[in-house]
Amino acid sequence: MNILLVIGRIAFVLIFVLSGAQKLLDISGTAAMIEGKLVVPPLLIDLETQLQSMTGQPLPRLLAMVAGVVEISGGLLIAANIGTRVAAIALILFTAAATYLFHDFWAMSGADRSANMIHAMKNLSIMGALLMLFVIGSWRPSPQGNDRARY
Repeated sequence: MNILLVIGRIAFVLIFVLSGAQKLLDISGTAAMIEGKLVVPPLLIDLETQLQSMTGQPLPRLLAMVAGVVEISGGLLIAANIGTRVAAIALILFTAAATYLFHDFWAMSGADRSANMIHAMKNLSIMGALLMLFVIGSWRPSPQGNDRARY
């Protein structure tokens, strides 16, 4: 049974690891997508300017790198059953933000609305699975077979 948990964790997080790798392999393309959706509130303009001068990178490019790192590291932590709760919360927040910003089906019509509604529902399901992982944490079945979850 333990091997099924390992296989399940790996299969589940592949979407994050592969998506994060794709983002990091095409930072310019990811940054362009983010730039089209990014609206910096007036209160955070100074922070944006400081970040850009500290790093020498525009904010969309920085966010593209952060998104890739969050997806890969969160996915790998869950797959390895290390820091599962922290990784699950980070990926829930990331997935919720990505869903709101990039799959806003409520502001679309026609085929775009249908396609993005499907993506939003898929992301909601993923967030549900991440929530379950948060509840379970870094749980390991006992070798004796009395696998009652301890909270």
